[in-house]
Amino acid sequence: MQRTVEFDYSKLRGRIVEKYETQGKFAEVNNMTDRSMSLKLNNGIGLSQEEIIAWCQKLDIELKDIPSYFFTQKVSKMKQGERG
Repeated sequence: MQRTVEFDYSKLRGRIVEKYETQGKFAEVNNMTDRSMSLKLNNGIGLSQEEIIAWCQKLDIELKDIPSYFFTQKVSKMKQGERG
């Protein structure tokens, strides 16, 4: 049974709030609904490469920082318990 990879977008969410005050305002700037933005930030819909680059430009994220904003994997609670 293959598990899907989920990403932790908490750092990205923080940057969105820092620059645009709300996720809804950032969604509007990207010509998408709040629902679509929410689905993307909750791993319901994937982000395209084009979206990642566009979001970096709008959020003043340097390309070298893409991995920490867009590709940090969520750690399951089971795995967290195995560490300690």
